[in-house]
Amino acid sequence: MTETKSYREQQNVLHETYAAIGKKTELLLTTGQLLMENGADTRRIIRDMKRVAAYMGIDEKQFNLHIMYTTLMLNISDETHSYTNFRKCLKHAVDMRIISAISKLTWRALRDHYTLEEYEDNLKTIASKPRYYSEWQVILATGFACGAFCGLFGCDLNAFFYTAVCSMFGKFVQIYCHKIGINAYMTTAFAAFGATALAFFAHFLPTTTPWHPIIASALFLVPGIPLINAISDMINNYLISGAARFIHTSLVIGGMTFGIVFAINAVSLDAFTQLHMVPDNDYSRFVTCAAMGAMGFSILFNLPPRLLFAAGIGGVIAVCTRNFCVFTLGWSSVAGTFIGSTLVSIISLYAIHWLHAPTQVLTVPSVIPLVPGVLIYRMLFAIINIRDVSTEQLIQAIQSGVDAVLIILGIAIGVAMPNIFADRRFERRKKEEQERLLKEAYEAEE
Repeated sequence: MTETKSYREQQNVLHETYAAIGKKTELLLTTGQLLMENGADTRRIIRDMKRVAAYMGIDEKQFNLHIMYTTLMLNISDETHSYTNFRKCLKHAVDMRIISAISKLTWRALRDHYTLEEYEDNLKTIASKPRYYSEWQVILATGFACGAFCGLFGCDLNAFFYTAVCSMFGKFVQIYCHKIGINAYMTTAFAAFGATALAFFAHFLPTTTPWHPIIASALFLVPGIPLINAISDMINNYLISGAARFIHTSLVIGGMTFGIVFAINAVSLDAFTQLHMVPDNDYSRFVTCAAMGAMGFSILFNLPPRLLFAAGIGGVIAVCTRNFCVFTLGWSSVAGTFIGSTLVSIISLYAIHWLHAPTQVLTVPSVIPLVPGVLIYRMLFAIINIRDVSTEQLIQAIQSGVDAVLIILGIAIGVAMPNIFADRRFERRKKEEQERLLKEAYEAEE
């Protein structure tokens, strides 16, 4: 009898906005912190936190949230009450498992009428659960993903394996530097230096494409998801968090470029950024490399194993669509990339009902092979070596940078396109489902 009364009292707390308000805001901020620190965009963070607030009995009109890249500020207020709390978000990585798990938890809390203690326990379980993949699995996946990218550039089979080995070494350096507490941007520079310097030895090994490993071995360091999130935030008018994400990714790419430049100078190689990389019109190569690249990077992002095949299929659709538009139809890379990412995004809207995963978890890993990593650091390479490049080379480098920005914009808009045009319908359906579950919770207590 005591346990029943206790449970009813805990449920009553969820029907009163300011009952246990301190604990409610702590749990809300923990939810937002986990999402921010693991690669969710600002739109998803706000949507999921509002759903949790509704489950806790906090009306949307009383819910005020301000999001910056390193800080979450939450205020719950009405005419007579006001409660404010802050939370710092100091580490930033990518973990698709956490994003997916929190999305499911928010709906489960509504459907199963969780108490605050049950929600807190589930949240702790999500945060403390180890990653799906071991360090060596991540290192191997990094190698094969970068090898696949090298294949998309048109390398031969030998260069594919050389790239894989160099990328695995670079990833090992990155993991080791992270363990001993080296600054994240310096860690990126060290990893880029290690991968690129080792790739230099491809010139002494049997291959017809010795430059490709140097170009592709450090691509695992390109912050593709933060770049996409930065553009997505700006498109959705979250300018502060979007600008902060963009600055962070620029520093990461700067560190990566510095490491590559230092390695090039250390081994006395000529600049490689003017090398023209166009694969042959072999769609079997595209299919194999796109699937391998998307699945490899999905392992880096800790995508649940059951979704790896979906990421692989999405990568194939995105890359083959882009290459068909560019090589067969003669369209620009920007247009082809936009069409490829849009198609994947549209398909994912239906796949979320089959695979029970958020759209971001399905879409973003699939479009990562479209991110123009080479174009980005081609521009930065020329800027760092501005005294040694000709005017023509500098103009070409700037054009590479402009193309890279437009391609990333095309990816971000393509990923967001279905949501932009169908946003009201999707939000209305989710709102109706949320209201239905809340109504059931209240009726169950009567």
